[in-house]
Amino acid sequence: MVLCLSNAIDCDIKKTGIRDIYRVQKERERDKKVVKNNGSIPIIVETSSTILKADVLKQSKSFHIKNKQKLCAKHLELKKNEEVPIYVSEQLTAKAARLFFLARDLSKSRTYKFCWTSYGWVYVRKDEQFPIIAIKSEAQVQRLLLDT
Repeated sequence: MVLCLSNAIDCDIKKTGIRDIYRVQKERERDKKVVKNNGSIPIIVETSSTILKADVLKQSKSFHIKNKQKLCAKHLELKKNEEVPIYVSEQLTAKAARLFFLARDLSKSRTYKFCWTSYGWVYVRKDEQFPIIAIKSEAQVQRLLLDT
């Protein structure tokens, strides 16, 4: 699948560029109850270099711009469920994932137009004329909410 993805987004990934591929746990046990994960199960791909990872993320983003469509299963040459979307994103730490969640909420509820991650950092921007703001804490998000 990863090699088909690399062909679809026009990114040269070789088998030697992949360190590991695995799925996150589908089910987990909590208080002796099995909690099922809703939706699809993410596949984690560890690359041999940060440069390759950045290139895959960049090419995935440019795929959407060039083709005016989202990546889906048919681009990975999967015949079953051809229209199921494929999301390519970087894996964040728990803290960064929380900040990204709050920043996305900020961009939805307020005047911030852009919200994204890069190299594990979370960024927001009001629009093209305003400076980029790196989100470093939950308190900073709260201040931004109060300032708008």
